[in-house]
Amino acid sequence: MKRSFIVSLALICVFFTSVGFADTPSQLRFMAGPPGGNWFALGGALADLWTQTVIPTTSISGGAIANIINADKGKGDLGFSNTSMVAVAQKGGMPPFETPVENATILANLYTQYTYFIARKDFVEKHNIKSLDDLVARKIPTRFATLKTGTGSEFMVNAVFKSGFGLDYRKALKEWGGSVEYASYSDGADLIADNHLDVFAFSVGKVASIVMQIESQTDVVILGMEQETLDKIGVDYGTVTFTVDPGIYKSVKDEPVKVVGDYTCIVVRNDLDEDLVYNLCKAMHENQDTLAKAVVDMKELDPATAIPGDPIKSHAGAVKYWTEAASKK
Repeated sequence: MKRSFIVSLALICVFFTSVGFADTPSQLRFMAGPPGGNWFALGGALADLWTQTVIPTTSISGGAIANIINADKGKGDLGFSNTSMVAVAQKGGMPPFETPVENATILANLYTQYTYFIARKDFVEKHNIKSLDDLVARKIPTRFATLKTGTGSEFMVNAVFKSGFGLDYRKALKEWGGSVEYASYSDGADLIADNHLDVFAFSVGKVASIVMQIESQTDVVILGMEQETLDKIGVDYGTVTFTVDPGIYKSVKDEPVKVVGDYTCIVVRNDLDEDLVYNLCKAMHENQDTLAKAVVDMKELDPATAIPGDPIKSHAGAVKYWTEAASKK
């Protein structure tokens, strides 16, 4: 009898260890982004919404890479990232995700993400620059800035140079006689306006107030890329090609500009309770118009595209909600 009880107890322990326990915390830690960007504003709006409708939520600072790592390790519950970055992290084998993450999954694709290379117009005209490919091929000395390492912007800028051109931009730009700086959105805008930078690169939504702010301070050009370059980046990072069409920004007047396309997503730790994640998605979707007042790009949230396809892993609670929502449209 005693031996039978011990064996039964051992089997129960093995079962629960293999299944794991879904976590339902009393409060969530939402990892947003750096001040001045869309993620910072939307992070506060989401935290307020979920606090009122689902569970107390605190918005804390974060970055696209750090948010994946911290969700995987349980140091944060959920936060913003880029879908391409989550794909790289889940697959592993590429810096900074040499080892695949196991506990970081997708809660939702929110809205499209564009990587902009904003150049001063006088710099472009002086060197007769036609595209980012042209600048790189001619090794033009460039005073360059992006957001700090660990952000989604810097990740994508690095991806552009690494996969698109086979370069380490940190070394290459300096070797060409230029410089590399890391700045916030607002500081970068001021630096390019004050003629301390030639090019400022970052990732934001389709209609970005920071781009409009820069345009209001100085004349600029959005540098596009050749399709061959965009395709190279897509092979390694799962990105796509988006176009910046005339009429969105005053600096794009005649022809569409081709740029790297991605999605802003919410990454969530996979061991969060399925019903909790379901309700987070539900509250976000049902209050989409309110969230769009904080960041207009939230109008793009669509149940049909909220869950990325294979091989990117999404949380079971998110899959359940967005599948149901899509079927009702």
